[in-house]
Amino acid sequence: MFTLAQISDTHLGARTSLFRSNFDLVARTLSESPPDILVATGDVSLDGADVEADLALTAESFRRLPGQVLSVPGNHDVGDHPERAPRQPVNAERLARFRHHMGEDCWGVDREGWRLLGLNSQVMGSGLPEEAAQLRFIAEELETIGHRRLAVFLHKPFFLSDPADSVFDYWSVPPFTRGVLAPLLDHPALRLVASGHLHLHHRQRRGPATLVWAPSVGFIVAEDEQPGIPGGRPCGFLRHRFLKDSVETELVAPAGMEHPFIHDVRADAYPASPLLAAVEG
Repeated sequence: MFTLAQISDTHLGARTSLFRSNFDLVARTLSESPPDILVATGDVSLDGADVEADLALTAESFRRLPGQVLSVPGNHDVGDHPERAPRQPVNAERLARFRHHMGEDCWGVDREGWRLLGLNSQVMGSGLPEEAAQLRFIAEELETIGHRRLAVFLHKPFFLSDPADSVFDYWSVPPFTRGVLAPLLDHPALRLVASGHLHLHHRQRRGPATLVWAPSVGFIVAEDEQPGIPGGRPCGFLRHRFLKDSVETELVAPAGMEHPFIHDVRADAYPASPLLAAVEG
């Protein structure tokens, strides 16, 4: 029916050429076989949360991609929950900067029997007005979905393996938000939840829905920095084929992609930064 390319965690920065060759390979691959829609699931920039030039460079780079491009933000783009990132909390200023360069951070698109929702995982549990506005948006989109099937795109996964897990960690949305998100997570029309952030490729089923993590375009994280988290460590992107009642997902890893470990390039990516002390995802 239609195809959607999901790219994630490109981590493009104005100060460094790191990860640009992988982005160029993905851009070339997409130009050779353009999708109907392209969705970027966050961390498009290296440090856009503090460096506007990174978001400006990212927006310019994304304009080279074919067709309609929709984005949702990641922690490197707009900051994170204040308990996870006290030096770089998500706030109105950072969100406005993302919207200026990359477009709306929360959106809905209807296409051929499907409703596609892009959500901002970074405001979930934050208590910001944007969180309440997004919850109202979700309720309205579910109320008017009709007979369409539902696909959701966001940066952080809702959970790693078990929605009942109460651990508030770096890798997923705060567990105390899942109650208010239950109407979305348990909706009978839900067929796909596609996220990024972990720099891992992994799929699991939850009822009729597939939960899939997109790999990073830019780099990979060592296994000992993600203990117990499943998934493969390619660099690439996902191609989703939307059928009448299901989605077929294919991993695309173009030949020639580099596979840098973040621990090998972290000092170049984030020099003299408090981020050096944290796992970058």
